Amino acid sequence: MKFRFCASAPYISSILPFSLALGCAMLMTVIPSAIAAESALPSSGLINPRAIAYNPATRKVYAIDTSHAAVVIYSGDSGQMRRVTVGAEPISIAVNPVNGRAYIANAGAGTVTVLDGSSDTVVATIPIGSHPYSIAVSPGSGKVYVTHTFGDQLSIIDGSTNVVAEVKTGSSDLIAINPSNSTVYLLGYGGDLKVFDESSKQFSEMPVGRHGWALTLNNVTGAVYVARIEDSDLAAIQPGSSSPITFPAGAIPCAIAVNASGDRLYVADYGDDTVTVIDTPSGKKAATIPVGSHPKAIAFDSTRKLIYVANTSDGTVTVIEAATNKVAATLPAGKNPYALAVVPGSDQLYVANEFDAAPSTVVDVGEARHLTSIGSAGAF
Repeated sequence: MKFRFCASAPYISSILPFSLALGCAMLMTVIPSAIAAESALPSSGLINPRAIAYNPATRKVYAIDTSHAAVVIYSGDSGQMRRVTVGAEPISIAVNPVNGRAYIANAGAGTVTVLDGSSDTVVATIPIGSHPYSIAVSPGSGKVYVTHTFGDQLSIIDGSTNVVAEVKTGSSDLIAINPSNSTVYLLGYGGDLKVFDESSKQFSEMPVGRHGWALTLNNVTGAVYVARIEDSDLAAIQPGSSSPITFPAGAIPCAIAVNASGDRLYVADYGDDTVTVIDTPSGKKAATIPVGSHPKAIAFDSTRKLIYVANTSDGTVTVIEAATNKVAATLPAGKNPYALAVVPGSDQLYVANEFDAAPSTVVDVGEARHLTSIGSAGAF
């Protein structure tokens, strides 16, 4: 299953063909714990954690604007915003921190748009095949990896030539890349984590359990984490291990963030409106923090030592102090916030929104650390 829904069954059946809706309904019958947690959930739509991205090479933020077939580009240094037309139904973004280029997967057009990091101009439009979904760049090789909705192939773009190669991987959608060893991880919904070694060009598989929802890499330790919505836990794969260990989480864990030292995980628990804090050396739950309604995205600010949580039903962002695990502020965002981008050292948090006339908002978090302001939001 390729859509990252945290949704009620009536909404799924209203937007999908009958056969697919039936498949979703059948899937729900095998996850009774998730059904119980979701019984009162509002309708929600397609979410992609890569719908907004920060480019450290240029200090720009790129945000999907599906209704205009565009991306909105925020310049962190100048404060300027501009909209650049890409392909139909853009869905996810990746940046190359080495050359500054941005890559946008266009689900409706079946293409990837390449933007120059300095001029923001379109330098290439690459046909990639039907319904690209998630996209990521390997900084070491410069290769761009793209998964496809309802497809079993992985597209690999050579960043120098824009030549595309296709590899059969089976169903997978989310991507994480370890920049230190150029290992590519692919997660599908069915139960296996696929591992691609760029050097040997070989694939391997690791069983991680059914209903994997989020995929996150610990850049400090090299561990990989998969959120499992049926089991309300994380499957953690340590370097050199071929089988996962489990960490406890809350109901319907939807997103994972890692702190700068790699010893704490923060899990957004969509089903019970909490964030679970996990101590990675021990694998034990360190805290459970109440947040807003139905958290769907989470990010760690390494400069301010803050955790940001997007609460989709509230239209807010919860700010948590990492040192105390206490809520510092609740800030207004857009309607149905679902993805976040943090710019280190900036007072702005960038938020992607569903079902909003403003597909992205900029939230002022400058006063949150001092607990003196509720903050403000600006929309584009």
